[in-house]
Amino acid sequence: MTEDLKELSQRKLNFFQTLKAVSWAMFGVRKGSGYQEDMAKLNPVHLVIAGLIGGVIFVVALVSVATWAISLLK
Repeated sequence: MTEDLKELSQRKLNFFQTLKAVSWAMFGVRKGSGYQEDMAKLNPVHLVIAGLIGGVIFVVALVSVATWAISLLK
């Protein structure tokens, strides 16, 4: 089990390529062939970190938009 995790963590894509793949996935505009290629190369550690960063950015953006909209109503 630990050998599989070590092998997965040595995959080829760097962190910024992983961020790009996560961004495309969040918008839902990734082609099937590109998705399959990314899944074969993504580092799972980078994927988790990129997903957390994307989630935080999404929540901050929603809170900012809601705060802005509420300030317009006052």
